[in-house]
Amino acid sequence: MTATTLHDPSHREALWELEAAFERGDLITLFGTCTVEYDGRAASSLGPGARLLVLKPDGSALVHTDEGRTPVNWQPPGSEHRAAVRDGRLRVRSVRTEPAETLDVRFSVVDQLAAYGVTGGRSVEVVGSEADLKGRVLDDPSVVEPGFEPLATERESDAGPIDVFGRDAEGRPVVVELKRRRVGPDAAGQLARYVSAIEREEPDGTEVRGVLLAPSVTDRARALLADEGLEHVAAEPPDGGEGDAGAGGDP
Repeated sequence: MTATTLHDPSHREALWELEAAFERGDLITLFGTCTVEYDGRAASSLGPGARLLVLKPDGSALVHTDEGRTPVNWQPPGSEHRAAVRDGRLRVRSVRTEPAETLDVRFSVVDQLAAYGVTGGRSVEVVGSEADLKGRVLDDPSVVEPGFEPLATERESDAGPIDVFGRDAEGRPVVVELKRRRVGPDAAGQLARYVSAIEREEPDGTEVRGVLLAPSVTDRARALLADEGLEHVAAEPPDGGEGDAGAGGDP
């Protein structure tokens, strides 16, 4: 992978490198003090601040601050990147035509510019996913408990699709919610909603069980499961998953 990095470039130096990087189809990052204007389906404006701009060769543009994982402004793939020096600032624009949208980032100071010739590695092979965990349950239902019989996956209910629906050794309906990571009370609440939905479908007085199949749960989730009469079964995804190692305090 080729890489070019400029520290504290002048606006003209940054412009020349941007134009060359656009031509090469590089992945580009710029960090510095800038304003951000968006005009399109709506309008937004950000005053001066230190931000990171990421420009991808597919046309994506992402503006990041020092908080959160999502950009504060962005443009989707298919946009066109342009750069110019105007009024003593480096202007970088990402323009989309359908619908008409413009992301305008104007740098008063560029602290760093980097351009990377990134190739390959675009496809991600996911292992240990919830789909893998579902396959494991279907191949070996005893992962849930001995005598469990899976009858359907993605079973529709008025609370949404249920990962695995089946019956236990005594014939009671069992709702199984699959999670590949350590989970909190949201997952317990989701399972409770599915169980309630099946109870509304079954004859009055039918006991419907709920099982949360996950590597581990937080203390709050465990308490909510107990309050709702639901169960947790510890099970790792096929790749070993993510258990409690290194886990801190419960949320």
